[in-house]
Amino acid sequence: MGHVQASNSVLPVVRCAPTVGAELGTPNSHKSLTILLADEDPGALKVTAGHVRELGHIPTEIAVNLREAAEAIARDDPDLTIVVLYGDDGHALDLIEEINAYSSGPVIALLDREDPDWVAAAADRGIFAYARQDTTESIQSAIEVAMRRWREQRELSEQVERLEGALQRRALIERAKGILMERHSVADREAFELMREHARSNNRTVVDVAAAVTEGHALLRQARE
Repeated sequence: MGHVQASNSVLPVVRCAPTVGAELGTPNSHKSLTILLADEDPGALKVTAGHVRELGHIPTEIAVNLREAAEAIARDDPDLTIVVLYGDDGHALDLIEEINAYSSGPVIALLDREDPDWVAAAADRGIFAYARQDTTESIQSAIEVAMRRWREQRELSEQVERLEGALQRRALIERAKGILMERHSVADREAFELMREHARSNNRTVVDVAAAVTEGHALLRQARE
């Protein structure tokens, strides 16, 4: 597997079938994917669709049109999108960016020739991998790379969301404790115990109680003002 340097990231390019078998995946090693195909050549679009079907996936065929792509994404919610390129295609870059804005899956590009400058520009627009339009194996390998990178990115995003949620919950509890400490002249630990006991007695979470304390305090302040 080779690499092309794109901006500050490394974008995978796959030209041949993986040699490690099921480790990277084969056409039969994972579930069938719904794949959106974008190609400015209707004849070539049929050829690419044939490759995708041969690999056991389900192609959704469209022409290179932003409106049609958006409609297809809304209708089919594809697992992955393949955009086929011919030479220096600025319109395809716009299409990639548009698809990335709406699609829940990754985008890969198929090129008829090597073009590092275009690949760098496409990487900036959000493609996860690219391959030459040579064989079904090269397409499958690009799919494998893109889906793996996509899963890793999604897992990282979920971890960040969980961390942000935990920090928000902690901040809410700290604000509520401060309110209780001031109102009841108790220490930090006692304020937390008050919320915890109330939560247990009312079958609620400490976070729910903290939110109620904070909201109630805000309402009382507004009433006094």
